[in-house]
Amino acid sequence: MFENVMLILLAILVLLMFAVPAFITFRLYFHDKRQDEHSILRNYPILGKARYVLEKMGPELRQYLYNEDNAGKPFNRREFTFVNVAGKYNSRMIGFGSNRDFESNGYYIANTLFPTQYEELRVVQEPKIKTYLYEIDENKLFTRKEHRKEDKLDPFYLPEEDQIVIGENTVKHPFKTKGLIGQSAMSFGSLGDHAITALSKGLGMAGGTWMNTGEGSLTSYHLKGDVDVIMQIGPGLFGVRTKDGEFSWGEFKKKAEVEQVKAFELKLGQGAKTRGGHVAAKKVTEEIATIRDVEPHEDIDSPNRFHQFDNVKEMLSFIQELREIGGKPVGIKIVVGSEDEVEDMIKIMSEEQSVPDFITVDGGNGGTGASYFELADSAGLPTFAALPLVHDLMIKYRIRDKTHIIASGQLVTPDKIAMALSLGADMVNIARGFMISVGCILAEVCHTNNCPVGVATTDPKLQKALEIEEKKYRTCNYLVSLREGLYNSAIAAGLDTPRKFARQHIKYKKELSQIHSVSDHLSTSSHDDARNEKKY
Repeated sequence: MFENVMLILLAILVLLMFAVPAFITFRLYFHDKRQDEHSILRNYPILGKARYVLEKMGPELRQYLYNEDNAGKPFNRREFTFVNVAGKYNSRMIGFGSNRDFESNGYYIANTLFPTQYEELRVVQEPKIKTYLYEIDENKLFTRKEHRKEDKLDPFYLPEEDQIVIGENTVKHPFKTKGLIGQSAMSFGSLGDHAITALSKGLGMAGGTWMNTGEGSLTSYHLKGDVDVIMQIGPGLFGVRTKDGEFSWGEFKKKAEVEQVKAFELKLGQGAKTRGGHVAAKKVTEEIATIRDVEPHEDIDSPNRFHQFDNVKEMLSFIQELREIGGKPVGIKIVVGSEDEVEDMIKIMSEEQSVPDFITVDGGNGGTGASYFELADSAGLPTFAALPLVHDLMIKYRIRDKTHIIASGQLVTPDKIAMALSLGADMVNIARGFMISVGCILAEVCHTNNCPVGVATTDPKLQKALEIEEKKYRTCNYLVSLREGLYNSAIAAGLDTPRKFARQHIKYKKELSQIHSVSDHLSTSSHDDARNEKKY
C-alpha cells in the first residue's frame, strides 16, 4: 500500500515537472503571439523573450565579463578598481606593469632624469589622520578573508606658503585651503542622506579639502562632518529663494553666516547637463521639498539660466553684491563651448577689473544625475580641451593672477589631476570618484531612484545598504591616497610641490610615437579644428 502511494506521488511530481514548464511556455507563447507592442515577440515568441532577457543583462555582462580593463565608460575597470583599492587599503600598488593602451594618443607626465628626493618635498605630514584600513588574509578563488585594522595616515597637506587663498583681496572672509582636491557638486536629492553624510564625515577626517553642496542647497547632512563647504547656487535658487521663486537676500545672508560655508558658486553650466537641473518626482521627498522650498513628489526642473542677470556685466555686478553682503568668496561654474563667447566674457572681466574669486571649468565628460542623451554626449568641450583654453585666455587679458581655476570632469586618479594642474588648473573637483568610494558600482540608474547600493537614491530601504560609519573611512582614505599620488607625480617631474605643475611638465604622444609639447599640440589641434570646420 505504501509503495503504491509513493509511486502515485512520484508520478504526480514527474507530471508537475513537465506540466508546469509546459504551461508557462505555452502561456508565454500565446501571450507574446497576440501582443502588438514588440514585433520580434510576435514572430518568435520564446526566442524573442530570451533575446530581451539577455539584452537586459547586457550592461552587467559587459561590465563584469566581456569588457577588457580599458574599455568601460564612463570609467573603465582600471579606474574603478583604483578608487576602491585606494579607499579600502590606501594603496595604489600594481604588479607586472600598466594595462594602459600605449599605442593610442594621450598625455604623459614629463618625468625628469633627476627626481626630487622625499626630504626635499614641501609637504606637511602632521597631524596624522586616524582611520581604518583593510588587510587581506587570504585571497583565493572561492575564499577571501580580510580584516579591518586601525591605522594612521600621513595627510600630505600643503605648507603655509603653498596654500591657496580664495578671495584674498576681495572679501572679508577669504577661504584658505591646504589641499588641491575637493568634492565636486552633488546635491542632496540626487544623492541620498546616507551618501552625503558619509562624504561629509570622510572629507572632514581627511581635512585640507572642501565639499560642494550642488544646487540642491545646504543641508544638515553636509554639515555632519567638520569639512569646509562651498554652497552652490543654481538657477533654481534652492536655499536662497522666496516662496514664489525669487532670490532672497535674507536667506543668502543666513547661509553666509554658517561658519562651515566658506564660499559660494553660481552654476552657469554643468558638464553633462548644460541645461537646468532635473530631479525626478520619485526622488523629491517631503524633506527635500522643504529644503528646496518646492512641492514634494513632483519633478524639479531648474531654469536653464539665471533670471537675475542676462550678460557678463550684470553677472559681475551680482557677484560683487553677493561678496559685499555675504563677506565670502563667490565663483562661477562654466562649461566651455564657444571659444569666442568665453573670450568675450574674460575680456569684459579684464575691462571691468571685476573677476569671480574662482572659475570652475567643468568638462562635457563630467557626470550628472540625470541629463538628456544629446547633451551628455555632445554639448560642451571635454576637460582637457576646455581647461587650457580658459587658462590661456586669462593670461592673454592679464587677469590670470586675479582668480583661481578649478577643473572637473573624470579626474579620479593622481596622474589625471597632475595633468589638469599642468594644463592650467589651480585645484580640482571630483564627484564620481567620491561616489565610488562610498559604494557606487556604476549601475547608471542615478535618475531612477533605484540605485542598488543606496548612493544615488532617497529610498530609505535602498539606503540601508550604505553604512555611513564604514564608508566615511573609504572616502577619507581615497582622498589621502590621491594627495600622496599627486606628490609622487610631482617627484617624477622633479618638483617639490604639485603647485608647480605647468605646461612643460606634460607631453602629448600622437600616433607613430610622435611626441609634442602640449603647447604645440594645442595649437595644432586648433588648426585641425579650423580645417575640419571648413570641410563641413
